[in-house]
Amino acid sequence: MIRFYNGRIMTMAEDCSVTSGEVWTDGDKIAFVGTPSAEQLKAASFEREIDLDGDLLMPSFKNAHTHSAMTFLRSYADDLPLQDWLFTKVFPMEAKLTGEHIYWLTKLAILEYLTTGVTASFDMYFEPDAYVKANIESGFRTVLCGSISGEPSNLDRLEGYMKRFNKMHPLISYRLGFHAEYTASRELLEGMGELARRYKLPVSTHNSETAKEVRECKERYGMTPTELFDSLGIFDYGGTCFHCVHVSDRDLEIFRDRGVYVVTCPGSNSKLASGIAPVTKMLKMGIKLGIGTDGPSSNNCLDIFREMFLTAALQKLAENDAAACPAGEVLRAATVGSAHAMGLFDCDIIAEGKQADLVVVDLMQPNMQPINAIAENIVYSGSKTNVRLTMCAGKVLYERGEFFIGEDAKRIYAKSNEIINSLRD
Repeated sequence: MIRFYNGRIMTMAEDCSVTSGEVWTDGDKIAFVGTPSAEQLKAASFEREIDLDGDLLMPSFKNAHTHSAMTFLRSYADDLPLQDWLFTKVFPMEAKLTGEHIYWLTKLAILEYLTTGVTASFDMYFEPDAYVKANIESGFRTVLCGSISGEPSNLDRLEGYMKRFNKMHPLISYRLGFHAEYTASRELLEGMGELARRYKLPVSTHNSETAKEVRECKERYGMTPTELFDSLGIFDYGGTCFHCVHVSDRDLEIFRDRGVYVVTCPGSNSKLASGIAPVTKMLKMGIKLGIGTDGPSSNNCLDIFREMFLTAALQKLAENDAAACPAGEVLRAATVGSAHAMGLFDCDIIAEGKQADLVVVDLMQPNMQPINAIAENIVYSGSKTNVRLTMCAGKVLYERGEFFIGEDAKRIYAKSNEIINSLRD
């Protein structure tokens, strides 16, 4: 067992309140939460005891929308509108990628996730075998999101992946999904609805990221993407939609009524000038919210602290209301909400029997003092420099600047640079 003691605990079981006490982990699970008796301490056997020294232990962050292996395009094609960026820069380079490339580029992303307290990613990309191998070797948790596009013949591949990867490893899971309305034929979308009903499962996709996307969908089908998906049964068992910037009142009602999670990606949406998602309105309607970074080619970093700040600050600006989108709501979205959007219901809070996916936030730094309100400190003034330790499935993968993923960080950096240089040739 591992013992965390002498610190502050934010379980997030109900809200962002902070208590004192201890947390013990046993294997990949949380074994004890509270104040132990002398008898319990005497009977316990710990392989390690971690003195928090006043720091905060809380559930880890989850990145609920990303394309991890796109690290190779970080700062490669900036300052372009989304459609130009995607079709003239990203897609041509991605066509050159191999499984070996994906393997190393994913490991680079995992290093960055760990420095920002993230222990799980909801990832949409290709070459899933290489991607999964990188995550398993690193001890990192991931949920693969189906990313098919084009014609309905690709549905068989999606179904095969779902069956295979959901049985592969405790750190790996797979969810039904497709890339977007604008890269899918109507027949593929109809097939997605059939799959959702056959397996009684939620479906995930990019949705209404740009005004152009919504306008062209209306021209094709006479409906918004959300209305189209709902009409085809894609949301019959819920789902998760990424971005949701240009959504109508009817779209929001569908999200609420169907139990669809919305994952906001404010950094990417700001940088690509896509717009500001109506997060405040979503929260008021009871729509379930998660937070993601999107890929490192459009963001360009994988820093959940920056996403939390932007989520809150952009809502205050859009609503012309400094009280909009309070810190506690944002912090909960980046932890509990994101976990639920990914289907990780056993990785959401600190409670006995839950997965030991935890982060230690260093409060003894200037940007976190004085401690008037910890949730507000984390969202408004916190940064990845405050991440002291990141634990996934009971294993410490990052601590005080050191990585413990079975691979030297400098080798990962070298391989990543080697890859991008070869692709440019």
